[in-house]
Amino acid sequence: MVSPSSPLINYSHKIITRYLKQRSFIPLPPNILWKIEKGVVRNLTWHEDGTLVTLGIWGPGDVIGRSLSKIEPYEIECLTKVEVSIFPVNQSYELTEILLAQIEQAEALMMIRSYKTVEIMLIKLLSWLAKKFGRAVETGQLIDLRLTHQDIAEMLNSTRVTITRVLTNLEERGLISRLPLHRIVLKEEQIWHYEI
Repeated sequence: MVSPSSPLINYSHKIITRYLKQRSFIPLPPNILWKIEKGVVRNLTWHEDGTLVTLGIWGPGDVIGRSLSKIEPYEIECLTKVEVSIFPVNQSYELTEILLAQIEQAEALMMIRSYKTVEIMLIKLLSWLAKKFGRAVETGQLIDLRLTHQDIAEMLNSTRVTITRVLTNLEERGLISRLPLHRIVLKEEQIWHYEI
C-alpha cells in the first residue's frame, strides 16, 4: 500500500479522463500518474542547445507521469490522439510493475542507441516499435504511429537528413515500405535475413 506521505496521491475515488490531440502535451501536475487508455505518447527532454531527446514511447496500458522521472526539463507529447485517465496508485505491486516497465523501456532504448551505425539503430528501433505498437498486415508489420523523420532522428540522436537517407536506402533494399502519413511497414522476413 502506498503510504499517505508518498509523493503519489491516491485518486481511486474519482476517475478523471482527458482527451488530447496529436502533438499536444499531457499536463503534468505534481504527484499525478496517467494511464494511457488509447493512443501513443513519448516522454522527452532536451539539451541546452535545444536538441530533443526521446526518453520513451508509451501506449495503451502504460502508466506515465512526472513522478517517474528526475530529468529536467520533462514533457509528454501525444504522437497520436490520446485518451488518458488518472492512475490510482493503491497497491505496491502496481507501482512495482510501473517502475519495471519504465526500466525495461529505458534499457531497450539504450541498447538500440548503442549500435555503431544509424542504419542498424534504425532497424532495431523499427523492430522494437513493430513489436510494441505494430499490427500484422499482408506484407509485414504496420507501424501506424505517423512518426516524422525528425521524430525518429530525435529518438536515435541523429539528424533528419540522415534518417531520410537511411529510410530511403532500407526501402530500396526491400526491408520496409513507406505509406502515406509517415507510416511504415516492416518486412520482418527480410529484416530477419538482414540481421543474420
